[in-house]
Amino acid sequence: MQQSDISHLLGEDGPFAKLVPGFAAREQQQEMAERVAEAIEKGNHLIAEAGTGTGKTFAYLVPALMSQSKVLISTGTKNLQDQLFHKDLPIVSKALAVPATVALLKGRANYLCLHRLDLAEHEGRFRTPEMANNVIKIREWAAQTSSGDIAEMSSISEEDMIWSSVTSTSDNCLGSDCDYFENCHVIDARRQAQAADVVVINHHLLFADMMLREDGFAELLPQADAIIIDEAHQLAEVASSFFGESISGNQLIELARDSEAEYLSEINEDPNFIRVASVLQTLTKDLRLSFGMEQRRADWQSISSDKEFKKALLAVSEQLKELEKQLLPLAERSKSLDSCYDRCVELRARFTRLSTDVPEDHVHWFETHRRSFTFHITPFDISDIFHAQMETMNVVWLFTSATLTVANNFEHFKQRLGIETDNTAIWDSPFDYSKQAVMYVPESLPDPTSADYTEAVVDKALPIIDACQGGVFFLFTSHKALQQAADILEDELEVPLMVQGDKPREILLSEFRYHGNAVLLGTSSFWEGVDVRGEALTCVIIDKLPFASPGDPVLKARIDNMRNKGGNPFIDYQLPTAVITLKQGAGRLIRDINDRGVLMICDPRIITKSYGKTFIDSLPAMMKTRNETKVQGFLRLTSA
Repeated sequence: MQQSDISHLLGEDGPFAKLVPGFAAREQQQEMAERVAEAIEKGNHLIAEAGTGTGKTFAYLVPALMSQSKVLISTGTKNLQDQLFHKDLPIVSKALAVPATVALLKGRANYLCLHRLDLAEHEGRFRTPEMANNVIKIREWAAQTSSGDIAEMSSISEEDMIWSSVTSTSDNCLGSDCDYFENCHVIDARRQAQAADVVVINHHLLFADMMLREDGFAELLPQADAIIIDEAHQLAEVASSFFGESISGNQLIELARDSEAEYLSEINEDPNFIRVASVLQTLTKDLRLSFGMEQRRADWQSISSDKEFKKALLAVSEQLKELEKQLLPLAERSKSLDSCYDRCVELRARFTRLSTDVPEDHVHWFETHRRSFTFHITPFDISDIFHAQMETMNVVWLFTSATLTVANNFEHFKQRLGIETDNTAIWDSPFDYSKQAVMYVPESLPDPTSADYTEAVVDKALPIIDACQGGVFFLFTSHKALQQAADILEDELEVPLMVQGDKPREILLSEFRYHGNAVLLGTSSFWEGVDVRGEALTCVIIDKLPFASPGDPVLKARIDNMRNKGGNPFIDYQLPTAVITLKQGAGRLIRDINDRGVLMICDPRIITKSYGKTFIDSLPAMMKTRNETKVQGFLRLTSA
């Protein structure tokens, strides 16, 4: 494909201008599309940062579909997957009029399992009447759906507990032994992906596939010529979790419940089996209680010598051994119990590995949830592993995001993933930040470690919120600070106040847009992947520079490891990571050519510390002030 062809397609007289309402030809978008096309054609890896408003999705979809290559597109979340597949790809396919076939592939937990649905109905034990009603709804939907994708069921939240009972995992899937194998939605989705020219996946599925290849099993994903990684700034964190190992209390309880349900369904001879499975559930819950009631993340050493914890740990280990013993003779009598036996063997081995000493180049840690827990081992550094995977897969890799650089430098991103290419490009946002936005750093705020810091931040924010008349994202670096601010603002605001956690994220965002004058308080999940255009959002307030918590066990171990190797963890890791997170949060403000607004960064360290310049140099060039009156004047002009 000639570069002039790409420019025409995305130009003022091209098919997109005719097809897409409000489409504006952007030089940055055309240039990025040309570079992506060149990379696919010549087989060169590419790392591309494209500022907000570039239109990077069309910039990589156009050359992907025109290339006549097999392309995988990996996104950060399932929501972005759905948007790509159901909205963006149909537009591009129609505009280009090319015969490329596309497919959507998610992890197996996103597809209805007909065997598990039968089991849930047969067992008939539900915690609430609502769960029983939801199973009836799912059965009705099961007769109509062709994809089995649970995202189709808008009447039941994807977060609802019922889905874990009617979807499968790699642990409990019966594979070819399942009576529904020929009608399996997971298998059908994979068949479609194998046949398609363009397949939309997510980062978790990409790494799940890598781990299968590493273990010598058949891969989940089809062979491809190119892999395009969107939201690539998330890649290293996702990789760390997949290149490590974990086990949760929920997995053990599900094993016990599934073993019990399958036994009752197929054999049901000896009540002692039911007792063994039931005791495993009880002991797993007791193990959760041995951590204490607090929800936390901590290193293994902080709990490993506790007597009650050690006692509970041993009890679960012994009961897993007993369940395995009970399942062994039953495995020959039932395909389902044979699968439970294999799960029990694997989970017991993993439980043993994760509750004893781990390799030196890994951090051993745990996290507790309200009703469960998870044990983890996570590698300090995944760059060598990812680099080896890139070499093994032998495809063209294209990485893109709005936030990959630190002060226009890709080194942090490249080093974390072991990427060696020098083929990089940066396209600034086409928005005129110098006229559309003001960065405001208030004066006279205390040190962020002060006990009264959040109260002082809210005090500085109130006049700005008032000047905006709502339309504010108030972003926090901790749940504690968010809740403290919410308690204060509840009595101070006359406009609607919305707080993360009160309702599901998408509902909060929908109501925020609807009100048009609300103040929404959010933490990490609202720093990225949120698109609110127009007057509904005119101000983004950030309480602190988003340095990760020094108490986080993985961060602490990485810092110690880097320091022991003679590195500078603050400069090499903590600062770049915080800069990229701040860029994501700031990116919520200007989403359209007509948007105007204020970015209020409350942390005085962005001015007083030498590293503050790195943050400022990484943000779009906008007007800067420390004068509250000037900000209020800008907002008056914005609303005029």
